[in-house]
Amino acid sequence: MLVKGNTLKLEDISNILLIQFGDIGDVVWATPAFRAVKETCPKANVSVLLREGIGLLLKADPYIHKIFEVKRNRGNFINKVKGQYRLLRALHKERFDLVFDLRLDDRGAFMAFLSGAPVRVAITCSGVLWRNRLFTHIVVPPAPKERIFGAAEQSLRLVREFGIDTKDTIPKLWVSEKVKRQAEKLFDGDNISTFHRWVTLNPFSRWPYKEWEYEKWVLIVDWLWEEYEIPTIIVGAPEEREKAITIANQCKGRIFNLAGKTTLDELAALLRLSSLHVGVDSAAPHIAAAVGTPTITIYGPSDWRDWAPRGKMHGVVTPDRDCVPCYQKGCEGSGTSKCFETLTVDKVERAIRIFLGNSPGINREY
Repeated sequence: MLVKGNTLKLEDISNILLIQFGDIGDVVWATPAFRAVKETCPKANVSVLLREGIGLLLKADPYIHKIFEVKRNRGNFINKVKGQYRLLRALHKERFDLVFDLRLDDRGAFMAFLSGAPVRVAITCSGVLWRNRLFTHIVVPPAPKERIFGAAEQSLRLVREFGIDTKDTIPKLWVSEKVKRQAEKLFDGDNISTFHRWVTLNPFSRWPYKEWEYEKWVLIVDWLWEEYEIPTIIVGAPEEREKAITIANQCKGRIFNLAGKTTLDELAALLRLSSLHVGVDSAAPHIAAAVGTPTITIYGPSDWRDWAPRGKMHGVVTPDRDCVPCYQKGCEGSGTSKCFETLTVDKVERAIRIFLGNSPGINREY
């Protein structure tokens, strides 16, 4: 339901920008909206504006015309101003007809306004009237008759108000052959390619309250090797490499540590080559699922029904606690989730066993 702005005629639109300043997982979940816009407006150029570095994931996306990023612009104040000016100038050159801001943050609102686009659309932000005034069209999506699961809805609910939609709401990422070859070169140094299959593992999250004890991951790695002779490749960000080394050094099973050794697009390629991805609620399972790799993800305080990858290829494991999900950032302000202490290694192993036996369930909770 539009509460501000005139009717928008999509046939008159030729250049569209979608702003998504969320984290990696948010951008992955927004890909159905990117795709919906291009499918509905096939003659229009569809560009995206993201945070620095995330655009690597979308370089091979056939639905996206151009990728713009807000740089951190390190240095003094003048350098930062120059960096922002260069970005705004680049956006103005595109002469966008229509801008969608897919989030509710202030930066997206300002960038939409400063883009110069004559039509700027966002979801209403109650209580922040100045933000609403930066847009020509404000949307109050109708309440769904029943709960719609999956984070893709966060973006699709906005564009649907303009007749933009897609039948396929599953996030998708594309990996170019060039990036795939780059990822395969990482295997050569560690002789990973001598194995015909492997499992990728990401035990890390930027939020510690989403993590399972590292000692239990060691047991999972050892079990995979002893039971199936399947090696594990541990992945993660550069700042997580030391923690990955600590885990790898405790493992008796075969493990390769590629944490911090990949760019974001190379990580997508690596996950695509994996037989199964296992880990916690972080960016990695979203990327893995979007490139077509089965996933098993551990969820505790966050609601897997909203964030877990959808479809028969994916499963979740949750602690046996009535408080799950609690939506809290740790128990009683501690920053850690006690529910994970009750999650047993055996329960995670059972979920992995089902997937390695080629009998997955539809977002089954184990």
